[in-house]
Formats: sequence, C-alpha cells, structure tokens
Amino acid sequence: MTDPYKVLVSDQLSEAGLTPLRAAAGIEVDVRTDLSPEQLIEIIPGYDALLVRSSTNVTADLIQAGERLRVIARAGVGVDNIDVAAATQAGVIVVNAPTGNVVAAAEHTIAMLMSLARNVVQADAHVRQGLWKRSQYMGVEVRNKTLGTIGLGRVAQEVARRAQGLGMSVIAHDPYVSPDYAAQRGVELVGLDALLERSDFITIHVPRTAQTLNLIGRAQFERMKPNARILNVARGGVVDEDALAEAVESGRIAGAALDVFSAEPLPADSPLRRSDRIIVTPHLGGSTIEAQEQVAVDVALQVIDVLNDRPARYAVNAPIIPPKDLEFLVPFIDLAERMGRFLLQLIGVGGITDMEIIAQGDIAAFELGHITAAAIKGLLSDVTTIRVNLVNASLLAERRGINLSERKLHQQDARHENVLTIRVLAGGEEWIIRGSVLQGEPFIVGINDLWVDIPASGHLLVSRHNDRPGIIGRVGTHLGARDINISFMHVGRHGPRTQAIMVLGTDEPTPPQVVDQLTAFDHIIWLKAINL
Repeated sequence: MTDPYKVLVSDQLSEAGLTPLRAAAGIEVDVRTDLSPEQLIEIIPGYDALLVRSSTNVTADLIQAGERLRVIARAGVGVDNIDVAAATQAGVIVVNAPTGNVVAAAEHTIAMLMSLARNVVQADAHVRQGLWKRSQYMGVEVRNKTLGTIGLGRVAQEVARRAQGLGMSVIAHDPYVSPDYAAQRGVELVGLDALLERSDFITIHVPRTAQTLNLIGRAQFERMKPNARILNVARGGVVDEDALAEAVESGRIAGAALDVFSAEPLPADSPLRRSDRIIVTPHLGGSTIEAQEQVAVDVALQVIDVLNDRPARYAVNAPIIPPKDLEFLVPFIDLAERMGRFLLQLIGVGGITDMEIIAQGDIAAFELGHITAAAIKGLLSDVTTIRVNLVNASLLAERRGINLSERKLHQQDARHENVLTIRVLAGGEEWIIRGSVLQGEPFIVGINDLWVDIPASGHLLVSRHNDRPGIIGRVGTHLGARDINISFMHVGRHGPRTQAIMVLGTDEPTPPQVVDQLTAFDHIIWLKAINL
C-alpha cells in the first residue's frame, strides 16, 4: 500500500473545503495555522500540497524546501503571497479560485458605491455622536449616472449588471476585450482618458502588475470630474494612495472608497485615514460566508485533482482547460503522456533535437498546451531528477536543447476520427508515433511509416524485422519457453517479405537478457521491451 498524500492547511479555511479533502481516498489533512516562516520551512518537506489564504507568505525558500510539493492552492483570487515563478521552476502547480468570490466582490463594490453616493458611513458616525445635522449629508442618486469600470473581467461584469439594474450607464476600459464583447454586455468600450473624463463613479477591477502599479495617479485625477467618486475593491497599489488623498482633500474629486491597500493592514499614519470622504474597509471583498465556502471547495477539489494526476481547473502557472472541454481532452492528455513514455523506451532521449506535436481531426480545435506538456512529461520523467509536470515540461525540454512545435490539421484521418502524432528528430533520424483514443481507451496506431493497432498500456515487445516465414513463431516459442505469456499480437507491414513492425502484449515484463536473445535472432532489426 502506498503512503497517503499529505496536505498542509496553514491558514484558516472554511470547513466546506476541508470536508472533501478529508473524504478523499489516500489523502491526509493537517490544519496548522499561525506558523512562523521558520516553522513552515521546517515541516514543509513532509507535505505534497500546501493550502493557504492570504496570511501565509509562500516564498521561494519555502517552495525549495518542499521536496514533495506538487501543488500550492490559494483559497481566493490573487496569488500575490505566492512566488509563482519559483513554483514554476520547481514544477509545482499553483491554483486559485477566481470565480468563487466574484459575486461577493461585486456586491461589496455596489455597497461601497451606494455608501459613497449617500454618505452612509459618515452619517452613521454623525448620529452616533448624538448629532442630527441632516443637511451635511446630502447625497446623489446613481440613476442616470455613468459608471466607468477599469477592467471588464468577471467581477467587473457582475458589477456592471448590478449598476445597470440601478439605472446607470456603464463604460469600460480594457485593452484585452473587443468592442463587440463589451457591447454584448451592454457596456461601451472606451480609452482610459475618456473613461476618466466621462465617469461619475469609477471602479477598478484589474490585478496588480508592473503595468497597473499606480495606474491611477495625479495625472489621472486631474482628468476626472470634480464630482467623481472612485472605488477600488480589486488590488492595492493600482491607485496612488498619496495622490488620492490629495485629490479628495483638495476637492479635486468628491470621494473614494477603498477595500484594498498597498500595505495591509492599513498603516496608522496612512493619509487615507484622515478624510471623512474616504471610506475604508479591511479587504472584505470576498468576505461572505458563501464566498469563503465556495473558494475553499474550489481549491480543495483542485488539490485532489492534481494529487491524482488530473488537470487543475484554475492553474495559475499552467494552461487552463475550460470545464466544457475537460471530458474530451483528458483522455488525450493521458494518451500523449503514454506516447512520450513509449518514445523514451523506444529510442531514449539522448540526441533529440526537435519534437513536434500534431493534432488531426476534431482535437485540432483545442489548445494543445496540456497535450504537449503531457508528451514531454512522458518523454523526460525517467531521465531527470527534477519532477516533470505540465508546469515545467516545456522549460525542461528547452533546457535539454529540444525545439518544440505544434501543428493542427483540421481534416480527419481516413483511419481514425482523431489522431495525435509525436514526431522527433534524434541523431538526425526521424521517429514518428501516432496515437488515438478508441472507445475511451488510449491506443498506439502508428509507428514510423507503419500503421498498428495496440493498447497504449501494459507490457509490450516491439520489433522491426524483415518479414520472413517463422519469425513470429520463433519469438513466441522463445517467450513461452521462459514462461512469458503473450496476451495479443499485432503485425503491421507494407506487403509480404518487406520490413514489418511486430507488437506483442505480454502478461509479464520481458527481462533484459531475453530481449537481448530475441534481438540476436536473424532478420530482427531492433527489438524493445516497453512498459506502459
């Protein structure tokens, strides 16, 4: 019996996420929160997965210490507290939950917007002081106002829907979407300057990157209407906080509401604390019971998938498979890895300079990132001490001097509806393996210039030989004499007495000495034992 996988949960996580982890076969869960960085580094070598929220800082040193780590999961959207580059180098998959708190973040944005419009926070504090000067807190209606959203991703779209329901017009700036895409959502796509100049309320929904750091600063505040109000429930650092405080205090804009900050917790001396026209909340965007349960479940299920060698739905540092494509693609990902292992045992890796993945048929309509990575994983897993997976497969192939390429052929092959082909150049010689998924099972359907039809599983003997009478019988007799049982046989050839490919399935692996004996037979050009 194999040892169970061990999952470390180092931040508080909803019980809804712990339940599927604890129920999964072959997985043990340890919840150990409030650990120091030194304590984490000390214990992480014993774990296969690390599940965090925002408190744990997953550094390169921590990742390097995680000798068994296969997956790091962030129960939330952002991965600012995870060194994703270091994880990629180490072949560790990083997953998050980008959809679980979308509604919660959108609703908090609307709550902040309404609070700004009607001075809810300030009026509450006023009444609690025993005062009743209603005229100080005259608000504005949001109906017939323009909301400008910087970014038009999942959260922004939910905000736009709710704002439209309140009678607002919505415009957006997002260089990664098309005008048609925005128009389908009732949103007008505009440039950033136009958005700043036209909007009565501005909401930010972009990640913090080198390109978005201090995206909204003094120059941008100068373009806004004097009665404009700005919100940020996305990521701290996108708004220059000093410039924002100045703009509000000087009356350049009417107010602001922030849920995220450059430094969290918000420092006591932050200028944002000084103005009663700036609403601040302690990063509550995703803080609903429903959202915390959903993100916990989302990442827990992905941890289970990764530990069971299945694709993660939301891998940050790997190609993402849309849920609707999973059922179709997963068998081909498995096939590609088996084909890579087949090639490794057939020719080895030494001398490979080029590797091309060719998809033919309906599969050509899909992205091939996972399939290419799986083929590389199969090819390299047994020849490097570094763990190979879809995260670092291409990187490791390039480091070995293998030039990678992909090709798609949308017309179907005459023999099979979908065919995957791996073509490699090794020592100047070309090798070609073709595969397909037949009735849900992986099959090798071609070796070099000959078509075959063999399961891509179990123990195989593959030979190239001159087709002569008695060869197949002699090989079978030799195996039988050594108590190696043949489960199936397949021969591919161009015609009588030409070169042929013979594939034998055996119930037991063939020992190396028997392989050597068979290779010495007359008319055998080469013979390999392959275990899949």
